[in-house]
Amino acid sequence: MAMAPPASAALAVQMMLIISWAAAAVPVLAAAAASLDTTPVTFRARYMPLFGGDNLAPSPDGRSVRLKLDAQTGSGFVSKSAYHHGFFSASIKLPDDYTAGVVVAFYLSNADVFPRNHDEVDFELLGNRRGHEWRVQTNLYGNGSTSRGREERYLLPFDPTLRPHAYAVAWTPTAVISYVDGAPIREVVRVPAMGADFPAKPMSVYATIWDGSAWATDGGRYKVDYAFAPFAADFSSLVLTGCPAAGVDADARCEVALMTAGCAVMTPAKRAAMRRFRRRFLLYSVCHDSYRYNGTIFPECDADADGRGGFHRWGESKLVSPTRRGYRQQRADKAVAVNVAADGRPSTWPVGGALRAD
Repeated sequence: MAMAPPASAALAVQMMLIISWAAAAVPVLAAAAASLDTTPVTFRARYMPLFGGDNLAPSPDGRSVRLKLDAQTGSGFVSKSAYHHGFFSASIKLPDDYTAGVVVAFYLSNADVFPRNHDEVDFELLGNRRGHEWRVQTNLYGNGSTSRGREERYLLPFDPTLRPHAYAVAWTPTAVISYVDGAPIREVVRVPAMGADFPAKPMSVYATIWDGSAWATDGGRYKVDYAFAPFAADFSSLVLTGCPAAGVDADARCEVALMTAGCAVMTPAKRAAMRRFRRRFLLYSVCHDSYRYNGTIFPECDADADGRGGFHRWGESKLVSPTRRGYRQQRADKAVAVNVAADGRPSTWPVGGALRAD
C-alpha cells in the first residue's frame, strides 16, 4: 500500500520541481509577462462547434454559447488550438427542474490525438431529480490511466441554476488547481511517484452537454427524462490563457508567466479557504476510498489533510450529505444515513467499482 506523503513533503517536492523547471527557463525570464491575460474571448475567435448542430447556439455578439440536450443529440464545442498548460475558465448557468442523468462538462483533453493514452482534466456537473442539488465532479488522468481515475465530488454552496458561476482550471507542470468562483476547491500536486498519471501532453479545451444516464445520478439509478427536454446550459466569460503547444521559446515564456501568476500559486490563505470548502462540501474523494483500489492510496494524496476518519472506506463523507434544494450543508453533528449493501458498499455505488462508465 502506497502511503501518502505529509503536506510538508508534498510541498517540498512541488518546490523542487518548480526550482528545477525555473532554472531551465532562466534565458527567457526577462521576457515573461508580468501577469496572465484573463480577458474573456469570443466564441468564434478561439472555439469552434464540435457536435450538436442547432443545439449549439452562440449569442449574436459571440460572448456566450447555449448548449442543449434533447432526445436527438447533445452538443459541444472545442478550442481551435491545443495548449501545453494554462488557465482555462467558463461561467456556466445550469438547467433547472428535473435534470437527472444530464452531464454538463468543461474539460481539457487530447483524446482526439492520443485515443489510447490520452490525458484529461475535468469539471463535470451532474444533474439530479427535481428538488435535489446539482453536484460537481473533478477528475484527472494522464497517459490513458482511466482505470486509476482520480475523482472527487462536491456539493455547491449556491444554486447553479439561478445565474452563471465560474469553473476554472490552472494546469502547470507541477500541479492542477480547480477553482469555483475564484476559490480553489482542489489541488493535485505532481509528485514523482505519479509517473505518467499526471497530464503532461498538450490538450484542447472542451465544453459539452450529454446524456450520462448510465452513471451520473446515484450511480445510474435515475435516468434522463426527455419529457423535460431540451436541457440548456449557458456558457459565458470564456477565458482561455494557454501556452502554445509548439514553439520552444514562446512556450517557455508562457510557462514562466503561468507559474508566477496568482492562479498557480497556492498561498496559505488560499489553501485555508480550500480546506474550509472541502470540510463543508466534499462528498466523495478517491483519496479516502480504500474499497475501490483495495487499500491503495494514490501517492499525491494528503490523506490526513481533510480528516480521514470523516470518510467511509468507499470514499464518501460521513459528515456532508445531499440535502433538498436550498443547498444547505447537513449539520456535522447529525447522523448520515447510508444504505449499505451486503458487500459493504453503499446502495448508490456503481456496479464494478467505477464512478463513471466511459
